[in-house]
Amino acid sequence: MNNTLQTLISRRSIRSFKNDPIDESLLKLIVEAGTYAPSGMGRQDTKLIVVCDKQLRDKLAKMNARIIGKDIDPFYGAPVVIIVLADRTVPTYIYDGSLVMGNLMNAACSLGVDSCWIHRAKEEFDSKEGKEILKEIGIEGNWEGIGHCVLGYRASEDCNPAPRKEDRIYWVK
Repeated sequence: MNNTLQTLISRRSIRSFKNDPIDESLLKLIVEAGTYAPSGMGRQDTKLIVVCDKQLRDKLAKMNARIIGKDIDPFYGAPVVIIVLADRTVPTYIYDGSLVMGNLMNAACSLGVDSCWIHRAKEEFDSKEGKEILKEIGIEGNWEGIGHCVLGYRASEDCNPAPRKEDRIYWVK
């Protein structure tokens, strides 16, 4: 099996991370792969915010936890969070942002970095507090949070895939 297929088949969402930092050269490759995701008409209508700053990471985690009404770390201890935003004025924005998320997670896996897609970015960045964070970073406009790609190294090794359902593929010849 080639490396690409092996990555696509072996990638898993990890929900328990070590606090170990990710080498910046690996992180740059992961982010670059995200920018090469397909987008409707090649518009490249997404933005990626790479959060390595612990203070901002923890602030985002608290905002996210408030949305679900639980006092937890919804980022599972991951030291890096990549926020994917997409331009709401583009008809394919949700799909475009979702493809970026997929590229990020698959690129991370191919480099030995673990990941998980964490939701509620929409609610976070629709809030006044979220809009203020974007403004401080220099992002203004009609952006929707598509997701958080949390990155790090898994804290435990057991991560077996669920069996694939048999009734998902239909061949028409």
